[in-house]
Amino acid sequence: MSKRDYLVIDLEATCDDRGAVPRDQTEIIEIGAVLVDGRTMRPTAEFQTFVRPVRHPTLTAFCTELTSIVQADVEGAPGFREAIDALRGFMEAHGGGPLFASWGNYDRGQFKQDAQFHGVELPFGRDHLNIKQAFSDAMGTKRRFGMARALMRVGLELDGTHHRGIDDARNIARLLPYALGRTRFPEPPAGWRRKRR
Repeated sequence: MSKRDYLVIDLEATCDDRGAVPRDQTEIIEIGAVLVDGRTMRPTAEFQTFVRPVRHPTLTAFCTELTSIVQADVEGAPGFREAIDALRGFMEAHGGGPLFASWGNYDRGQFKQDAQFHGVELPFGRDHLNIKQAFSDAMGTKRRFGMARALMRVGLELDGTHHRGIDDARNIARLLPYALGRTRFPEPPAGWRRKRR
């Protein structure tokens, strides 16, 4: 393989808008991953699992509204250790050494938090590609964009449900070629510079 493959991951985690779930106690409830061929920039495989939380096992109404993940999804799901074992198996079945990539550093930090709490070794090394940063660098701007805004910038529609791990991972994988400079940015859409977010 002439270019390293990428494993684009998006996580969803327990959360609340009223402080019921402190930030240092949030737990992963979904892992969505898309393996992207480093030569063709095409997705080649996908991985998805819900994860059963243990610190705050009952999802808040805010979390369910944000992610569309319901209590039944996580109650019947594997625990974090089992979910990581399944992710490791997926990676080994597809060559073993893709570069972990995500939109920003949140997912990397959440993985570390959960891994430390559960005493689990993660299946990828220290290397990580912050696609959000790379996207802005490729555009030549210091501004940072949310995933939905980045899709708009390159003329792509958001597919699936925003804030669902597997759907967001698929959308982020579509942005990866732009972030890596493998696909040229199109002209900005009409009114792009007037929109601030």
